[in-house]
Amino acid sequence: MSTVIKRNVVHSEPKNLRRNIGLGDAITMVVGVVIGSGIFFKSSSVFANAGTPLLGILAWVLGGVVTIASALTVTEIATAIPKTGGVFVYLKTLYGEKWAFLFGWVQSIIYVPGVTAALSIVFVTQATFFIPMSGLQQKAAAIALIFFLIMLNILSTKLGSKVQFVSTIAKLIPILIIIIFGLLRGTAGGFTAVASTAKSATGVAGFGAAILGTLWAYDGWVGISNMSGEMKNPGRDLPRAIIIGLTMIIAVYLLINLAIINIIPVETVMSSATPASDAAIVLFGNGGAALIAAGIMISIFGALNGYLMTGVRIPFAMAQDRLFPASEALGKINKRTETPINAFIFTGVLAALYVLSGSFEVLTNLAMFVVWLFFIMTVAGIFILRSKFQHLPRSYRVPLYPLVPLVGIAGGIYIIASTLVTDTQYALFGLAITAAGLPVYMLIKRHRRVA
Repeated sequence: MSTVIKRNVVHSEPKNLRRNIGLGDAITMVVGVVIGSGIFFKSSSVFANAGTPLLGILAWVLGGVVTIASALTVTEIATAIPKTGGVFVYLKTLYGEKWAFLFGWVQSIIYVPGVTAALSIVFVTQATFFIPMSGLQQKAAAIALIFFLIMLNILSTKLGSKVQFVSTIAKLIPILIIIIFGLLRGTAGGFTAVASTAKSATGVAGFGAAILGTLWAYDGWVGISNMSGEMKNPGRDLPRAIIIGLTMIIAVYLLINLAIINIIPVETVMSSATPASDAAIVLFGNGGAALIAAGIMISIFGALNGYLMTGVRIPFAMAQDRLFPASEALGKINKRTETPINAFIFTGVLAALYVLSGSFEVLTNLAMFVVWLFFIMTVAGIFILRSKFQHLPRSYRVPLYPLVPLVGIAGGIYIIASTLVTDTQYALFGLAITAAGLPVYMLIKRHRRVA
């Protein structure tokens, strides 16, 4: 009896976490997490794979359509199950505990700390434009950055969300400068190039690869659902935050790509490793490189803060459900700050180890395939929700059902199929890492029964 009572108390965590995230905070989390470093580098691969400016811009549009379709679908699930933990909680409700655990296992052990390590290293690498650092110094600075942001988020979720707001506004400034000056002063004829009916030499496969590139750039928005249990009014604000945030992101992506090909010829963009920097240098001289380096640092700072803020809610939610090793510690909430302090420290330590090992890129590549498998399951979960959980109240329903969910599922299946073809080894290793969670799950279940 005492075990049951204890478990019920743990499960009531939404009452313990302070609900202080408003609509503005949620929108900046969506924008801040999605717009990272990709906006400064992705243009070259998208246009190169598409083959023509028109198809390149169309790829960004279609990638946005797939993303919005997925977002509209997951939003209904989120408003019906407005709990901290996001996709983990949705999978547990719709598919069962085992599937939820496997998703949380990959997210908590590999993906979130791996992405955190990768972003911190990219941030410090950009910082060397202003301050020369050795390899060891870069790793030390990356780890210091991770724990600085963790400290801010431990002190207060509201403080973390304010940092997210400021960094999101700051990151948009250099982007908007390029958009405005590029569209007004560019001489490369980007609009004429887009209007051209020239045929692509890359074919259907190339256009598909271009769409795939944009889908990676749109990734990360679902993280806000991890914090729905801490929103003041999740039923009203969560769908608004996701839809408004993604609409802003799609507009920014389209405009900056139009601006870039209006500043420099699209052929140059296709072969450039740093198209945004090249465009800034054309507009503002060598000072343009500094502008972009600073913009990338601010952008990554915001994305890193957002990943940490939202990502730690997964091991925290798992620990609250006694579905994670050391659940007693990781599920604790600091009494003074009302934040999941131990979950933050756990993620930070793993991220620091990945920074030191230099293995974070391989790990995140391995995990990406699996993450998208679970994401497809989440979007498809709308059909289970509609058929088996009609009793759950919700303030929002996905429009044009079932067409919109099917568009989102199709986009996810395309990513999975492309990864299987192009990165078969990563996909298989990713599945192996996921399967390694099964014996851990069985041990946790056995320990829980004994307790």
